[in-house]
Amino acid sequence: MGQKVQPIGFRTGIRLPWQSTWFAPKAGYGQMLVEDQKIREYIDTKFNKQPPFAAVSKVEIARTRNDVKVTLHTARPGIVIGPRGAEVDKLRLDLEQLVGKEVAVNVIEIKEPALDARLAGEAIAEQMKKRASFRKVMKQQCDLAMQAGAKGVKIICSGRLGGAEMARQETQMQGSIPLHTIDADVDYAAVAAVTTYGTIGIKVWIYKGKYGQQQEEPTGKKTLRKPRVARTMKKAAPASAGASDKAEKKNVETDNSPAAKQNE
Repeated sequence: MGQKVQPIGFRTGIRLPWQSTWFAPKAGYGQMLVEDQKIREYIDTKFNKQPPFAAVSKVEIARTRNDVKVTLHTARPGIVIGPRGAEVDKLRLDLEQLVGKEVAVNVIEIKEPALDARLAGEAIAEQMKKRASFRKVMKQQCDLAMQAGAKGVKIICSGRLGGAEMARQETQMQGSIPLHTIDADVDYAAVAAVTTYGTIGIKVWIYKGKYGQQQEEPTGKKTLRKPRVARTMKKAAPASAGASDKAEKKNVETDNSPAAKQNE
């Protein structure tokens, strides 16, 4: 039987860059890997699991010999940076204590949060914690993503939905999700919502189109049209004027006849 491969791992190294870019010898590789995991867990706990929620979607880590560069992709950069950069400075100091090296923090704003699978999953999880209708929440997120320009959306929620005694799975889908096409830009995220009835798993797929075509489509669709020219109906000549013109023409013909010339 065919199994669904993880879309991010399927495209990493071919279409997507690695989220951790560094090299380490065999002896120090495990230590750096554990440090990366600690950084990601700390940022996720600080900005996504407690208010004010900063909606951090992705964390990229790059290392050199002596320092660490952390890049945060967030839909609310003002919360991460804080007034006059106070929050980002505090985050940098906390990460330096956690890692034991110099840390540089960069913040990148997400222009379209509705097209980010992680943020969509977090939004669904927050609504389910408030006991909102799961079908309504799933439908709203699908509509928001399609209105933002997505080519397809798929959301799967599994668990004790609505507090039911028996766990089940519900799926909401709009458009198409080409999972086997490597050129397809498919964003994926898996989020867990901890409710009073238990843990609900949420999976989100968002298809944005093929790589390299998102910027070309708007310009390709534009067509230049000639300006419309207002048409005016010609006024018909009055019947009397037409009759008088015919009469004058006949008189001219009779004057030019051979009989008239002989009389002259």
